[in-house]
Amino acid sequence: MTRSICVFTGSRAEYGLLAPLMAEIKADPRLELRLIVSGSHLSGEFGETWRNIEADGFKIDSMVDMQLDSDSSVAIARSMAQCLSGCAEALAQLSPDLFVVLGDRYEVLAAAEAAMVLKIPIAHIHGGEATEGAMDDAIRHAVTKLASLHFPATEAYRQRIIQLGEQPERVFATGAPGLDVIDTIKLLTREELEADLGFKFRPKNLLVTYHPVTLDAADPADSITQLFAALDSFPDMGVVITKSNADSGGRTINRMVDDFAARNLGRVHAAASLGQLRYLSVMAHVDAVVGNSSSGIIETPAMGKPTVNIGNRQRGRSRAPSVIDCAGDTQSIVTAISTALGSEMQGVAGRRVSPYGRGGASARIKQKLATVELAGILRKPFYTAA
Repeated sequence: MTRSICVFTGSRAEYGLLAPLMAEIKADPRLELRLIVSGSHLSGEFGETWRNIEADGFKIDSMVDMQLDSDSSVAIARSMAQCLSGCAEALAQLSPDLFVVLGDRYEVLAAAEAAMVLKIPIAHIHGGEATEGAMDDAIRHAVTKLASLHFPATEAYRQRIIQLGEQPERVFATGAPGLDVIDTIKLLTREELEADLGFKFRPKNLLVTYHPVTLDAADPADSITQLFAALDSFPDMGVVITKSNADSGGRTINRMVDDFAARNLGRVHAAASLGQLRYLSVMAHVDAVVGNSSSGIIETPAMGKPTVNIGNRQRGRSRAPSVIDCAGDTQSIVTAISTALGSEMQGVAGRRVSPYGRGGASARIKQKLATVELAGILRKPFYTAA
């Protein structure tokens, strides 16, 4: 008898991490993959990335529209309610044996709440982490307490989940699934990428992604202005910018990204979404990655590139030695980029040292999903170390 595994995805970044696991589930005769797609995947403003999911060969069983018409705090809360309601209906119809969610976005919390009420066991990937500059911390730990199975990326994160009272035998340190494709994917050549993007790379280039810092009182417009001023200090460098997510303040950042690209035609290319293949291909052909995305902490070091991590959005996450932390003012960013471009840091990055493993996480997670005992799994006695 096959076991039904339903995977939830609500954003392009999260899908890129889940895709290797989804492929593992789909290929295993013991398992049956079901897929709920929601969030910014369904928005034209954010690239309608549900099309990329179908292009990758995955069947979408349910689309849950969150009505992302605004990124104000009230609108996001309203969208969460839409997600909870829509996921409840989808899960009731699909009736999976396990529900897989990843990370710490607000739509993930809403989806997990729906599964909890329907008594569907939740498996949570990338729990136990800390991002002190964002409300993600509270969401991530809340999902941990809703989940019955846990797949953190490192042993340190595993211990944090156990500290939250989860049973140790249900917490498995697997590494980061987003690294699984890095050594196997056939990346686009520079020429192929330039033709695909309609953008000519320069001798030196940067990949930039900047998201709102949701617990920061600063105006995101001020923060992104500081970043743009820093990028203007390197006028001979090419810049590829992927736009922000659907967090509060994201639309402000994206409008300013479009304006910045329009002012720098030929030097700056902006994309709502690159998709995994193009994103990793761009990363392979640039000299450094700049911004405050988790991809700079997790995937970039495994690709052998230095990261300039701006501000405190990712503060608390384990880091590779190739990650350079800096403040959000223009001069600090300029100094950090200069360090990243230097031969010493390029050499450090080239060693590809990462605390998140070197692949194989998806296969390890899939094996647990296929074999774990489900009887009584919804009972969650609080664990206290002896």
